[in-house]
Amino acid sequence: MNYRILYIFTAAIFFGPGFSHHINEDKAFNLIIESFTNSSVPRSFLDSAFTNPRIKIHNDIADKFNNPWEKKDYPAYKKLFVTESRIQKGTIFYTENKRIIHAVSDSFYVDPFLILSIAGVESNYGVHHAQYSVFNALYSIIHTLPRKEKWAANELSDFLKHCYENGMGPQDISGSYAGAFGFGQFIPSSFNRFSVDFDGDGVRHHLEWPDVLGSIANYLKKNGYAGTDFSKGKPIWKSVWAYNHSENYVRAVLDLRTELKENIEKPPANPGD
Repeated sequence: MNYRILYIFTAAIFFGPGFSHHINEDKAFNLIIESFTNSSVPRSFLDSAFTNPRIKIHNDIADKFNNPWEKKDYPAYKKLFVTESRIQKGTIFYTENKRIIHAVSDSFYVDPFLILSIAGVESNYGVHHAQYSVFNALYSIIHTLPRKEKWAANELSDFLKHCYENGMGPQDISGSYAGAFGFGQFIPSSFNRFSVDFDGDGVRHHLEWPDVLGSIANYLKKNGYAGTDFSKGKPIWKSVWAYNHSENYVRAVLDLRTELKENIEKPPANPGD
């Protein structure tokens, strides 16, 4: 009997489809390890991350990349995000968080309703933000989408650095199929680059609204937000496009912003009517 084959087979069953019997033979590990040369992240942390029994390859992630909603016609895409329920939820969220929304808006000189809209499109105000562990999402991309493996490896490296520096387990943060996480749905490199500690507690939180809203505004500002013109091709439009390189996405964000602003600013109904 070939015991080496038996061991690999048994280990794969026990640890899950993402497990490699030796991490040096793991494609994802080999793609990221060089970026940790002279890094403060210890090898033991990486070894632990790549031998975790919760590692799993999600084959459906490749299908989602190959058939993204952003490629659908705009009317179908709009129905996902510019809905009456989301407008009402956003209005309630605004009422409950008006002070922090305007504090962020005033600090970054970014339209408050645009910040509100992006929070709505990205996570429906915190309701939808976690489908897969971020590690497993990026790990799956490396193993199932060759055209995006280098991008995913870079993001996985940034994610592991973030986890180590903040004392988080690599399997303990969940996000989208593309590895975006938190209420603002930032990919790891964007989180490391653009997130802010708006509440001043010393930590850039991905699930705390002051930091999330501040990070959204900072992202827009750092990506060219300027002026008051929301029309296509202008700085504001381009800053939203930077968030997600899809015209459908920009249109949905701006349409939701308009609906939210109108709903929030409309005068209260006259009881006598």
